[in-house]
Amino acid sequence: MSKVAQYLEEHIHGEVFSTPAIRKYFSTDGSVFKVIPALAVYPRNESDVRKTTKFTWQLAERGRVIPITARGLGTDQSGAAIGNGVVMVFPAHMNRILEFDGKSGEIVVEPGLNYGKMQQTLHTHGRFLPAYPSSIEFSSIGGAVANNASGEKSYKYGSTKEFTKALRVVLANGDVIETRRLSKRELNKKMGLATFEGEVYRAVDALIEENKQIIDNAILPVSKNVAGYALSEVKRKDGSFDLTPLFVGSQGTLGVITEITLKTALFNPETSLIAAFFDDLALAERVLDEISSLSDGPSAIEVVDENLLKFVKTHNPSRLKGIVDDPTPKLVALIEFDSGNSRSQKRITKKVGKILTKAGVDFRLENDEYEKERLWKIRQVASSVVSYDEGGVRSLPIIDDAIVPKDKLQQYIKNIYAIFKNYNLQPAIWGHGGDAHLHVRPFFDLSQVGDRQKVIKIIDEYYGMVIALGGSTSGQLGDGRLRAPYLARLYGSAMYQVFQKLKQIFDPYSTLNPGVKIDVSTNDIKPLLRHEYSIDHLLHNLPRT
Repeated sequence: MSKVAQYLEEHIHGEVFSTPAIRKYFSTDGSVFKVIPALAVYPRNESDVRKTTKFTWQLAERGRVIPITARGLGTDQSGAAIGNGVVMVFPAHMNRILEFDGKSGEIVVEPGLNYGKMQQTLHTHGRFLPAYPSSIEFSSIGGAVANNASGEKSYKYGSTKEFTKALRVVLANGDVIETRRLSKRELNKKMGLATFEGEVYRAVDALIEENKQIIDNAILPVSKNVAGYALSEVKRKDGSFDLTPLFVGSQGTLGVITEITLKTALFNPETSLIAAFFDDLALAERVLDEISSLSDGPSAIEVVDENLLKFVKTHNPSRLKGIVDDPTPKLVALIEFDSGNSRSQKRITKKVGKILTKAGVDFRLENDEYEKERLWKIRQVASSVVSYDEGGVRSLPIIDDAIVPKDKLQQYIKNIYAIFKNYNLQPAIWGHGGDAHLHVRPFFDLSQVGDRQKVIKIIDEYYGMVIALGGSTSGQLGDGRLRAPYLARLYGSAMYQVFQKLKQIFDPYSTLNPGVKIDVSTNDIKPLLRHEYSIDHLLHNLPRT
């Protein structure tokens, strides 16, 4: 055991491991990268987190940098849950619901709590957290906050940041802060503190004031965006101030979250679902835009493309039998409504039916639970792509998260097809069509040098195309290592420098998940590509995305 591991074992209540087997297990997450950690720490409480971060800070002051990577259940697809220092694993002990207020619907939880278990608890009280990702059953709430996760319901309700009210965060030096929206008076008190917390508040406020125009100009014309840091949401015109938006989506690069206070929404299990079958992408964009503009509009608009449907019909034909007929449509949209009662839903779905009929689009409307579940299979068959493994060829999460302005949906899809045609590849496309936020999975064999070289080229072309359309490189999965090299191109050098200064404020010694989000190049990530990609960490659940 190393001296670092020995010291931590003597000073914290949780467990410390540096065995080869544990280090190997935590060297991968849901991404295509591999980074072997020095050791794994299982904190039992916030005190363990404080002692660990304080120790690494003290080592860094003496010139020895040992990074800390906070980790939930390891489903992160951007490479943010792996690191070469201390991997801090939260689900083992810090996995509790601490408080629930049935009146306000607020819930206080620890970061290692399984998202699905929390959702089940909320359902028993008639509430839910709408920003849940499709990996809800095998992901942690801490990971969801760290990535600013979203999912099918985010079209209506927004992403995790809209529901994160307050946080407890351990800073790089081991100090603990509580974040929430502060009044101007409360902010002045914070800035007067002679502590690292006071220093952070003073520096962040000054950074925002000095770069107002740059920050405002960097706001992208998309409905969701988790690329970079949400500086535009920290300080409001009334002078109120909240660091919470910075930590949500920061992927452990600014601090380690130990407690989360979440707002929730009323849960309506009564929904209506329409499946619309489009033979033309331009028509799909126009019709979906018209449906989106309705009052009491959809709670979700999910799409699946022709390539994915044909892939499933070839490899898992029984999954779509009697649901999607031949000839295979260019695009299928699943449009869900959860507002009000059955009467109000009947009224809105009737309007949607008229729009689809007028446009000459075939569709199915279902209210029966069994039939709705059958229709949702159209979206869920993406798991056939995610889990594909034949002769070393697998689908890779390398360009899985970009979002463009809603009126660019058809151009976005056509551009994706054009890029892959140049490589003689057919991508499978699905995702959140109402937001023009798509998941794209190409098939590669990472044991082949040629395929590994293609990966970087395709990533570069793809994100270049997205940026040209006015989009963001990340709508919900985070920059991590994978998309970090494109932040400067996305925002421009001026805003990127603001991000760098922000990182320096919170993490002067680069102990908080370095190599993620900031100061990462494609040359940095090339050596980290796994030679063999697998989704072993998902196999005890149905892989969905």
